[in-house]
Order: sequence, then C-alpha cells, then structure tokens
Amino acid sequence: MAVGRDPKPSGAVEIPRRLCHQNLSFLRDRRLHRILSLAGHELRLGLPRPGEGVAVWGASPTAWRGEGIATRRGACLVRIEDAFLRSLRPGRMGDAALGLMLDAEGVHFDGRRPSALERILATDPLDNSHLLLRAKDGIARLHHLHLSKYNIHDPDLPAPAPGYVLVVDQTVGDASLLGAGPALFAEMLATAREAHPRARIVIKTHPETRLGLRPGHFGPQDAGGLISLCSDPVSPWHLLDGAIAVHTVSSQLGFEAILAGHRPQVWGQPFYAGWGLSDDHIPLPRRNRRLTRAQLFAAAMILAPLWYDPCRDRLCSFEEVVDQLEAETRAWRQDRRGHVAAGMRMWKRGRLQAFFGAERRVTFVDDPQAARAVADRLGKTLMVWAGKAPEGLAGALRVEDGLLRSRGLGAELVPPLSLVTDDSGIYYDPTQPSQLERLILSPLPPGGDARAGRLTERLRAGGVTKYNLGGTVPALLEGHRILVPGQVEDDASVRTGTGDIRTNLGLLGAARAANPGAVILYKPHPDVEAGLRPGAIDPEAAGRLADMILPGADMAALLAEVQEVWTLTSGTGFEALIRGLPVTTLGAPFYAGWGLTRDLGPVPARRLRRGDGSQQPRPDLAHLVHAALIAYPRYWDPVSRRPCPPEVALDRLVTGNIPHPGRLNRLIAKLQGRLASHARLWRK
Repeated sequence: MAVGRDPKPSGAVEIPRRLCHQNLSFLRDRRLHRILSLAGHELRLGLPRPGEGVAVWGASPTAWRGEGIATRRGACLVRIEDAFLRSLRPGRMGDAALGLMLDAEGVHFDGRRPSALERILATDPLDNSHLLLRAKDGIARLHHLHLSKYNIHDPDLPAPAPGYVLVVDQTVGDASLLGAGPALFAEMLATAREAHPRARIVIKTHPETRLGLRPGHFGPQDAGGLISLCSDPVSPWHLLDGAIAVHTVSSQLGFEAILAGHRPQVWGQPFYAGWGLSDDHIPLPRRNRRLTRAQLFAAAMILAPLWYDPCRDRLCSFEEVVDQLEAETRAWRQDRRGHVAAGMRMWKRGRLQAFFGAERRVTFVDDPQAARAVADRLGKTLMVWAGKAPEGLAGALRVEDGLLRSRGLGAELVPPLSLVTDDSGIYYDPTQPSQLERLILSPLPPGGDARAGRLTERLRAGGVTKYNLGGTVPALLEGHRILVPGQVEDDASVRTGTGDIRTNLGLLGAARAANPGAVILYKPHPDVEAGLRPGAIDPEAAGRLADMILPGADMAALLAEVQEVWTLTSGTGFEALIRGLPVTTLGAPFYAGWGLTRDLGPVPARRLRRGDGSQQPRPDLAHLVHAALIAYPRYWDPVSRRPCPPEVALDRLVTGNIPHPGRLNRLIAKLQGRLASHARLWRK
C-alpha cells in the first residue's frame, strides 16, 4: 500500500486553490488550515476574487453568509465536513479532526441534492479488486478495534442482552436531520414497536448528549416496559452485534449497521441510503444503483476523504489513520482511570507521564506498599517497573522498555519510544506467563498479517534494531559466520531465562564447541562496552573462542553479514529472525519455543503444549512480529507528543528525528542518587 493520499476519483469537480471564508471559527482551527494546505489549498478570511472559491462548514447556521457571497460573486462554493473517523473525543471537547470531506457539489448528509460522495457512489466503477480488498479489511479492522466517528466508548462494557431492536437517537438540530424534529423520532419509535411488539427496544443516546454537550430527542420519559435507554459508553459495534433490527434517521450508526450486516430502517436521506443496503422511508429515486457493503465503504472511507497523519504532519491513507486512531484509543482506554507508579526513578518520570498521563496525571509514590494503598483509595491502576517489582504486588501493571526502544542506551538514560505493560508477567521472564505469550498464541487481527509484513520490510530496509547506536563493521573473515551477541550478565532476562549456561563466556564456549569450523564473531553488549553494566570477558579468553571481537559495530550491519546467530536471551535473536537468519538459543527468550528457533535452553513447557497435553499451535513470524512490535507495546512520539503507531516510531528511528534529553536525564539521575544517599545516611 502506497503512503499518502489515495488518488482523486474521476469526475470530481475541481476545487479552487484559494478558498475564502467569513467564519471566525475557521481562523482558530489550525488543523483545518494544515489539512487544506497539504491538499494544495489556501484558506483565508475575506471575499473571493475571480477564480477563487468560498468555504463554509457543511450546512452550519453560519453557512448562509458564504452561500450568499458565492452566489453573488459567481464563486465555487466548497462545503467542509468532518470525515467518518473523526477523533477520540467530539470536537466540542477539543479534539481536532483526523479527516475532512471537501465538497464542491453539495454535502453528503443532504439528500435533497447530489454531493461529491454521491457522485462517487453513483458513477465510480468501484470494481478495483485491490480497493475492495482494502475496504473489506477496513470494515473488519473498525469492528475489531471498536472504532467509530468518536471513540470515548468502552469495549469492556457489556451491551444489553442480545435480541433487541436498536433505535438511534441524534442531537436536536443536527444538520443531517434537515429540519426533522421530535415528531419524526416519535414516529420512528412507534413504528419500531409496532413491527416488533414483543421485542425489547433499546434507544441509543448520542455521545454528545451523554456528555451534556447537546440535547437529544429521547429521554427518561420515553423509557418503560420493553423500552430502555442506553446512555452508557458501550461500543457501537457491541450494540449492533446484539440487535435484531436497527432504526435511524441519519446517524452514522446506520452506516455502521450496514457494515455490521444489518439492513437498517432509515428515516432520513443520509449518504448510505438508496443503494440497496437499507429500507428507506423517504426514497431517493435518483439513487438507483445497487452496491455492496465493500463498495459503499470504499467510497465513503477510502476515496472521498482527506486523511491526515498528525505525527508525521502529512496527508495519508485510510489505513494509516486507523493505525493512529488505534494508538490513541488504546492509550485512552488503558489510562482513563489513571495510574499510581511505584518506585520509578526520577529521570523516567517525565516519559512515563507522557506515555500514561494524557487523561489523568500519573501519581508517583516511592514506596510500593504505600503506592498500592493510594491506588486502591483513588481507584487507579498500580504501576511498577518490572525489574523492580517486589513480592506482594499481585495484579500490578508491570512496565518495561519495548523492543523498538531508542537511538541510544537505557543505561545512558536515553528515554524510550516504546514501553510495554503487562498485568500477568513480563515478556523477558519465562518463569511465568505473560501477555505477550497470549498475544503470540492468539489469531492475528484483521489486516494483521499484511501489517506485520510491511513493518518487517521497513525494519530490514531501515536497518533498525533496539538501540540503533550506529558504528562501523570492519572487514570480516570469510567463512560461515556466526554472530554471538554479548549480554548484561545481571540482566533480568539472563537471571530468569537461562539454565546451566548463563554467562557470555559460557555462551561463546558453547557456540565454538558446536561449530569448530565456523567464524565466530563476538559483539559485546553496548552497556558492557561503556562500563555501565557487568558482563565483560577477559580479552585473552574471548580471543581463544572468537575469531573476531567487534566492539562498537553496528548491529544491523552485522546481521546483514552473518549466516546465523547464537544467543542466551538477547533481543538480537529476534532481530535476526526478522532478517531470516537461523537462531540458536541457550536460554528462553520470548521468541523461543514457537518452532522458529533451535532451542537448547529451558523453554517453558506451556509454549510447547497446552495444559491438556495437546500441542500448541505453531505461530509464524508474522504472528511473532505483530505480537511483539504492534499489539504488546505502546509507542509515544516525542515530536508530536502524542500516542503513535509503531510505524511512526520506526520512522523516527530511521531518520533520527528524535529529541535527545540524555544529559538532562543524567543530571536528574545524579541528583536523585545523591538525595537517596543522604536519606540513607540520615536514617542511619
């Protein structure tokens, strides 16, 4: 899939480069200006000159001014509206849109006259197999991720018991209602009751009504008997899955009902009515084409909108917007109740606050037991750094660096781009199950295989590893080269995931003994090279076992020059698998035990067989990549300062466009160390 905006559909009315407006809200909307600018348009306050257009917001109460000016001056009138995946929260709560619809022909929700979207639906062939495959994957992804126009709903909240008729409320005065009011909504409810006299009726309250932003048409007075209101932030996809019928005037939930397999009863004239996918109470005779769900989706979600990537500040594809919105909704869902973090070092706190504190600030408490009491009292999640978690903190969310970490070492206090959270274990500790193991064994989500493949190719092409330190690779000896990456010997993955062999010297000896004729290349760990952590090997002893010792060599470049890798538990083994190299493990890293490596270490039996003794399914590399790099970690972009998908973090690592606050962090760490030392002396 190419990066960037999809090509403009044929037959589109040309929109002038310069668009004039008389709307003060346009002046304040920086996102609107930026999206239009990237699309080649200039938005300015004033009256249009010949060849210029007039921009208005949909059919808003102020649109009449622009409409009148466009008529008097013979200028092109362009209506702007939000796209159908807008943001995490409604715009009235401050969230900027991730996509726009520009229409010089009409407006998509007003069926009284054709619009640009209607033209696409009516005239575009919509028969490109690649486009339709993207549409089918897109429908499945939105359903799987529970994404909608606004996304402050909770997929963990249960929907009403299945078997109800869903009646969709909308806010009073919504432009898509075209003036329809309480009478039409009352008629819709009455008809739903008559058609299903014994069924429960669930009225879905609009999100803005639930938040107190705008009133709806239904309220407590309409509930009773078989009728109930659903104002809880239940996922719209859960609601649609449990419904036996759907009634709507013009809500986007009617569009999503079609995508979920329903044939909704439609009482207005929204863009999705009239194409043979709904029962329309106000038919539109000019819409006489019959479309599939995939065709409807392709036009509305892929071809018509302008989609914007807020991290990389560019126009993008539909799929990339889904990636971004997935990252933002995941962060909101995990963080909305807040966290209490125990025992976090001072230099880590700023990045932890950025990762986990967008909704509610993270509360830092040094003592873990005191932190647990605070978390319980406030109803927040207890969070602790995985390697520092004491006994007795069952249920705490363990935090650790992700596998695409940074350009620089953690031991040098370079903050990470990715962190993992795990409430059952942690990925490097094979003594107990982890969420990563569960994800590796789970089926791939819709589009997951293709996404993992694209990410793998980008990793290979960009030469990205965990730390991305650079360096040169000297001329290597000819022969069958085996790379042996050294590790920090007191690293938690070595302490918990190795057996009889648990030192770098032992690893080298085993590799040499098994491969007497190979060229053994030993790469010391960067933290050990820098003198920051234990694991150094006596040079004379290393020289007897390794043909070459390669301090400071670039890991990605080395992996391109070797034929296999031997390791204890190093993440380099995973990076080698991504590059198609055979890997032998003497420990039990997260990627061992799945049939992708030769395992000589103590791999947990649960990775090989289920509790009933049957063999576990064998995940392929795409499963491993998706679990370890997409589903398990969270990413945060230090440039745009927002949650981001792994693809953005990968771009930052490739380009090096990353703020580097390492010196400041070292100063903070030294200060914290001195304060801790003084505190210990004071206690003595």
